[in-house]
Amino acid sequence: MPVFEYIALSNSGQRIEGVLSGASEQAVLMELESRQLVPVSIQGKDESGSFFRRRPSTRALATSYVQIADLLRAGVPLLRSLKLLGNRKSQPKLSAVFRDLAEGVSQGEDLAEVMQRHPETFPKVHIAMVRAGEKGGFLDGVMARLGQFVMGQAELRGKVIGAMVYPCVLMGAGVVVLSVIFGVFVPKFKPMFAQLPDLPAVSKLVFGASSLIADYGPWTLGALGIIAVMLWRMTQKRHVRRDLLVWRTQRPVMGPLIRALAAARFCRMLGTMLGNGIPMLTAMQIAKDAAGNLLMEEAIEKATEAVRAGQPLSGPLSESGLFGDDVIEMINVAETANNLDEVLITISATIDSRVDRLLSNTIRLVEPALLLVIALVVATVAAGLILPMTKMKAGF
Repeated sequence: MPVFEYIALSNSGQRIEGVLSGASEQAVLMELESRQLVPVSIQGKDESGSFFRRRPSTRALATSYVQIADLLRAGVPLLRSLKLLGNRKSQPKLSAVFRDLAEGVSQGEDLAEVMQRHPETFPKVHIAMVRAGEKGGFLDGVMARLGQFVMGQAELRGKVIGAMVYPCVLMGAGVVVLSVIFGVFVPKFKPMFAQLPDLPAVSKLVFGASSLIADYGPWTLGALGIIAVMLWRMTQKRHVRRDLLVWRTQRPVMGPLIRALAAARFCRMLGTMLGNGIPMLTAMQIAKDAAGNLLMEEAIEKATEAVRAGQPLSGPLSESGLFGDDVIEMINVAETANNLDEVLITISATIDSRVDRLLSNTIRLVEPALLLVIALVVATVAAGLILPMTKMKAGF
């Protein structure tokens, strides 16, 4: 939905700036009129080139939630707290969103309702938790737990990204080195071996790869681009994505890490929502929409039907294969003891530590594997160049 920046005047003449999402400029005008604001200017916000920065920083959002919780506990009214966060200079995009939240709350709207107008900033999980806190009268506790929840997600994502930095750098360096070898170094040997009647198969392979890079580089790059687009379009089909996910989940090294990440996300999300008073079925539906894993979505859907029928949650989750036996047993006991929210949070913390170990072990395997692949390619090039030299020497 388009985003518009506006400047308006309140009934008291106060100048108000903010951003609103709307289908058209007319829709934004009607929204401002409903808030009893007189628009001064409305401009469409150009978001081109903002693909990688569309969402505010997750850590900044988590910090904002914690700050609101601290302010509410100190007796600062919600409207004043939102205005304070809206006046920050360090996070201009997030500050603009909080200014809009403050304006909505000042007009008598619920905070959760205003947050729904910014889906690019506030996921459904956050909105549902805030709505439950407002209705239950414990918004400060919800904000504190929400801040911990978002920060936990940010730390887990940071661990995964940080662990993959070195392998990605190593892979990029390997691609550059091999491109130079095949595009510059190998072609210099072609005239030398042109008179040989029969080249070894490995030499033909090396010179063929070199021709694709040195002689037909743009065409090769274009063909690879077309293949990549075709593969990407195939992976957009649900059954293809599911088959690929099943295949990755069953791999010896990658599989345990994927399963652990999915289980940790689900347990933290569901446990946080249940702990904030959201009903089980509603929390399950929100967790399904935000699962980010097709297999987990299917497992949550089956578990939702089981809970609706009065059956335990642990059964369908066990059938998914994404949860370990110890986790399933803890969930089963927690359902009986009626402390599922606390146990799920504990499980997510346990799985996080397990993810740390799995990441460390995976990186230890990925780095030598990449080096081994590069070494094998270099060895193949060396063999492809040395073997014809031995034939030339024998001919002399």
